[in-house]
Parts: sequence; structure tokens; C-alpha cells
Amino acid sequence: MAYHKEEQYDESVTNGLKEFYRNSIALLGEDPEREGLVKTPERMAKAMQFLTQGYQQDAKEVLNGAKFTEAYSEMVIVKDIELYSMCEHHMLPFFGKAHVAYIPNGYITGLSKIARVVDIFSRRLQVQERLTHQILDAIQDTLQPQGVAVVIEAQHLCMMMRGVQKQNSVTTTSAFSGQFEDGTTRAEFMKLISSDLMGRR
Repeated sequence: MAYHKEEQYDESVTNGLKEFYRNSIALLGEDPEREGLVKTPERMAKAMQFLTQGYQQDAKEVLNGAKFTEAYSEMVIVKDIELYSMCEHHMLPFFGKAHVAYIPNGYITGLSKIARVVDIFSRRLQVQERLTHQILDAIQDTLQPQGVAVVIEAQHLCMMMRGVQKQNSVTTTSAFSGQFEDGTTRAEFMKLISSDLMGRR
């Protein structure tokens, strides 16, 4: 086989989380030895390590690994980047899309690296407000562009499955730096991320 992807987990972390989840299942009134639940603690332990893998990744290192000199100085937008994260308040998922733009100032980065940066910060215990700024700061600090813009639209299961139980609510956050703080540039960005230039919608 020319390509093989293998997931690796820290054994000590997995064992610690397994015991925690096994006890949690029992405290909730279930039988952790029941056939359908016997392997659940291990599955949950591995799932949580996958969902928080961003703690072991460095966004700036990813960007610097694909940083190229280029004279291009117009807006670069990567929009509709799917994101999945975990609310740090209730440990329930929130999910949606990120729209990211920057205006190069001598350097560009690989387009996939923008999506990787979104994933790195999403795969942590998060609040959407902080996530938005972390993405912006990583790009601004690494590429030193003329400006960065980030908009995230997400639905939060902590508002949908529990609490106020509002099924159709969407939370939007934004962060802007440099030229995107100018109203005209910001308006162009907002128009472009709202447009369907490829006729997909």
C-alpha cells in the first residue's frame, strides 16, 4: 500500500480518560460493563484526544512551512472553511464555517495552510470569540500582511440541546486588522464572502 494513515494516541492519557469516562457512565446510572458500553470509555478517550489535537500543533509553524515571497498585494480569501470545535463551558460541539482573508505584504502562504490554521485552533476547548482572534493573530504575526479579516458563523449545541434550546440560532463573530479596519476594504470582503461566484448555492 503506497499510503497508510495511522492514528496515534498517548497511552497514559488514554488510560486516564478511560477510567474517568467509565466512572462517569456508572455515576449516570448505567452499567459500564453492558455489552454496548464496554468499549465506550476507550472510544471516548480517543475521540477527545482527536477533538483536542490542536494543543499539540503550532499554527505559526504551519504557516512558516509554506511561506513564499510574492509581489501579489490584493485580497486573498478562503471562505466556507468547515470548522468543528468544543465549547469549553459545557464540552459540547459547535460547528460552522470560517471565512478568512489577508492582503499580502511581500509574502503569501499555501491556501490549505489557512484551513489548517482554522483546524488547529478549532481542535481545542474553545469559545468562538477567542477562536476568531487566534486565527487572525497567527496569520498577522507570521505573514505580516497589510491586513487580516476573519468571520465565523457557527451553531452551538450548548444552546440547541440544552439551556434555551434555540434550534435555529447562529452566532457570528468577526475580527479585523490593518487595511480591513477601513470601511471600504471591509465592505468588499463582506460582499465577497456573501457572494456565490461559482453558482454553488
